[in-house]
Amino acid sequence: MARRSTYRLPKIPEMTIRRLSVYTRCLLQLEEDGVKTVSSQELAERFNLNSAQVRKDLAYFGEFGVRGIGYYVAGLKAELQRILGLDHEWPVALVGFGNLGSALFHYKGFTRQGFRIAAVFDDDPAKVNREVAGVPVFDMRDLGREVKARNIQIAILAVPAEAAQAAADQLVAAGIKAVLNFAPARLKLARDVRLKDVDLSIELETLSFYLAKNVR
Repeated sequence: MARRSTYRLPKIPEMTIRRLSVYTRCLLQLEEDGVKTVSSQELAERFNLNSAQVRKDLAYFGEFGVRGIGYYVAGLKAELQRILGLDHEWPVALVGFGNLGSALFHYKGFTRQGFRIAAVFDDDPAKVNREVAGVPVFDMRDLGREVKARNIQIAILAVPAEAAQAAADQLVAAGIKAVLNFAPARLKLARDVRLKDVDLSIELETLSFYLAKNVR
């Protein structure tokens, strides 16, 4: 595989980063199917992608194709995993162990992509000071100590809206550098902390908008 060039993350569109995750999943599927090489056109046709967009996105990171062959599936998958930081395991803190938090805890997709929930935190005395599937559940008061002890940099926030900012502040104080927020709340974090909001109600409202257009 060709050498990649040096790149700087601030110049790369976020949608490109998101599409890299899609390409990685497509390559994993190809690898499982025993496919050794693939062209951008074949990749696009099989997974309903845009071949020109695939080539443009990959070009941000270097030249990965081989003339007359296309891309080596295993090699390109490994490169994209490295670029996405998936070439090693990330310990994750899950804050909030209610219905949503429990569902996220049991989601197997995190582990397959290299994200391991290393600790769970909640303020309900009935839920803490025990283990679930081998993962300890701590009181929120222990968050700072345990996050630092386990060298956790990523957190999933699944608490009620009214508790979200305080919990996020605790995470930042403990050294967390990235937060995936499922709470329906607008959080204010330090500039060096990466925040990604996932508001399920907004996603549903977006779908209802398109459905409503068809019945008016």
